[in-house]
Amino acid sequence: MFTRMQDGTAEDWAVIGSAHAEHFKKTPAHLMDMLRSLEAVTVGFACDQLQHSLMTGTLARRDNASDEEVAIALLHDVGKAVNIPNHGAIGAELMRPYISEDAYHVIYNHQHFQGKYYYAYMGGNPNMRADSVNESWFSLAEKLVDRWDAPAFDPDYEVDSLESFEPLIQQIFAKPLRAL
Repeated sequence: MFTRMQDGTAEDWAVIGSAHAEHFKKTPAHLMDMLRSLEAVTVGFACDQLQHSLMTGTLARRDNASDEEVAIALLHDVGKAVNIPNHGAIGAELMRPYISEDAYHVIYNHQHFQGKYYYAYMGGNPNMRADSVNESWFSLAEKLVDRWDAPAFDPDYEVDSLESFEPLIQQIFAKPLRAL
């Protein structure tokens, strides 16, 4: 095995590629752990961010959303486990190899769609979603935010359990859709 990338051979890279493929199988467990960690993140809302994520996923599921839509609804704020101001970009990049391009853009940009409800109170432009009106993913972003995300802050709402989402997370995030 090489000690500098410049010295790698086809055989070295075959071994590395195989090891990476095995590691990809751990993605669902990592995402579940990140979701669990959101229970400790409240940041001023009426419920913690795990409850919010579960409610968002539950609302999508009960709205007969597609599997991918339920998954991104559940995971839309998973980036908050790392960094809140940049959580959309973090979550989108975590999911990118496993979801459609439209879903990626929805997660990446969802905060600007949420801005309709609060940016004016925080010195921002509440109409930022208008910048994306001609994008193929615009209607999915509106659906995610307006129907599932924005109403999902009730600590007393009976959500589906995190474990009930695990098979879906395993199905979608165990194998990338496209090569890296």
